[in-house]
Amino acid sequence: MNISKNDNFSEWFTEIIKEAELADLRYNVKGFVVNMPWAVMIMKKMYALYEEELEKNNHLPAWFPAVIPKENFEIEKEHVEGFKAEVFWITRGGDKELEEPLALRPTSETAMYKMFSLWIQGKSDLPLKIYQSTQVWRHETKSTRPFLRGREFHWIESHCAFSSKKDAEDQVLQDMQMTENIMHQEFCIPFIFFQRPEWDKFPGAIHTYAADSLMPDGRILQQPSTHLLGQNFAKAFNITFLDENGKNDFAWQTCYGPAIWRMFASLISVSGDDRGLILPFKLAPYQIMIIPIHSKDDKKIEKKAEEVKKTLENAGFRARIDASNKSPGFKFNFWEMKGVPLRIELGDKELESKELTVAKRFDGKKIKIKEEQIVEKIKDIAVEIQRFLLKRADDFFLDNTSKAYSLEELEKTIKEKGGFVMIPFCSVEIDGKECNEKLKERLHVDVRGERFDVKENPENKKCVVCGKEAKHYVYVGKQY
Repeated sequence: MNISKNDNFSEWFTEIIKEAELADLRYNVKGFVVNMPWAVMIMKKMYALYEEELEKNNHLPAWFPAVIPKENFEIEKEHVEGFKAEVFWITRGGDKELEEPLALRPTSETAMYKMFSLWIQGKSDLPLKIYQSTQVWRHETKSTRPFLRGREFHWIESHCAFSSKKDAEDQVLQDMQMTENIMHQEFCIPFIFFQRPEWDKFPGAIHTYAADSLMPDGRILQQPSTHLLGQNFAKAFNITFLDENGKNDFAWQTCYGPAIWRMFASLISVSGDDRGLILPFKLAPYQIMIIPIHSKDDKKIEKKAEEVKKTLENAGFRARIDASNKSPGFKFNFWEMKGVPLRIELGDKELESKELTVAKRFDGKKIKIKEEQIVEKIKDIAVEIQRFLLKRADDFFLDNTSKAYSLEELEKTIKEKGGFVMIPFCSVEIDGKECNEKLKERLHVDVRGERFDVKENPENKKCVVCGKEAKHYVYVGKQY
């Protein structure tokens, strides 16, 4: 690649999508792209890790219909008001008008909760924790871009019902921990969980908590959000249960949405470099690429390559041989650009010495490993790769988190650095929305909310916008 990620991230992102064959934008419907095999193989592994974590925490998988009757969709008025501008409506079946339009699922509350009201009768039916890995469709009116913003995107959504508010609040905390366990520790994507301000809640929720990550250009990308729905949807959909005293009560609910598509955008952007992708070892479709170096005795090289591949596969690694007739240099560059973590070069020298030349994608170094030690050494390198990517991502994240105590200081930081900026702010209640609008108008930034994990109350500080007494520290930044 000839584009610097740090100098021109936007062009780098466009180029890597094309060169690494991650998506094809030529599908002839605006906002819809073809997800190509290399990207899908990575995302399938991302899905698998997340699904395993959900099921470990007692969530059960289900598949709900992609269409939602208008009748369902309009039950919770605040929810439908928040989504109505983005809904795709199906109005015809064949050559006939449908009796009632069907919404193409933008999110599944109105599909799932109609069924929850049938499934939940007594306290013994709770908790109910259901998830599905699926697509959703939204008529996005802003400019679309693969993996960042589209009219069709791929995600997981989890929906839960409980008998008490405390159980629902505990689920929100568990959702946050799952985000840490998988998105941060496995995908190497750092984040901050914010409680969103009142004007930026999920439609129908009591509180919204969202994990915001940073892209290399300093812009913010929202990642999984978890919502404390309270009893709002339960009352709308009549999700009730008989408690131990025979009294009818409404369930307490939560929902959680890890968007695999967006996480993939962060994964390739945060970990990648000017040569292309760098993939965490667990997520790489091919973890080790074996490159035979042609010699006078190609058959011996080919035989040894197969032996090495079999040894690696027997140890549980995903290994491949590139036996194409392209030059070794072309193969090296191609698989480096695709992000394959390790490359084994196999030629006459390796046959004679019985040592394998191993090139590490993440730091570009080559090492020699004795054939009989290859499995154990690769296990060690896999750990090394993860530590490297995680530390580099965390360092970038911390370096791009700042503070500002005046509007001028904020403007300077946003212009020169970007990222997250913590500021004293008047209110995260609805009366603070006017100050947020002024920030958007002047600096094109949004209030992301208060940190959930660290509650700091400003003392003797003024809101950087209106000058009134600051009641909160909030974080702001430019978002995708």
